Amino acid sequence: MATVDECRQALQDLAARLERNAETVRDRVDLDRTLACRITDLETAFHGRLTGGRLVELADGDDPKAKIAMSTTSDDLLALVRGDLDVTRAVANRRVSIKANPFDLMKLRKLL
Repeated sequence: MATVDECRQALQDLAARLERNAETVRDRVDLDRTLACRITDLETAFHGRLTGGRLVELADGDDPKAKIAMSTTSDDLLALVRGDLDVTRAVANRRVSIKANPFDLMKLRKLL
């Protein structure tokens, strides 16, 4: 099981990667939504905002009103961010749960 610090770092790494690709992504994905990432095995969460192809305002704690909510285990979060776990397969195998409206889900696929 990964630690809270490792999960926080993984999300910061994801934010940095999105930042590097923001110009390309922004042209393909017009998305401005709050995001909650819930880590089930650690009983913790992080929240932020997806906007302009970037993940910004990343902070500790849940956002119960987030427009996009992802739930997964700590190890699966790290595997997703590293690219060792395909998000589509992870959702299909119920290793990852993403709650969002269908149009946002289609846009998210382009980000991932």
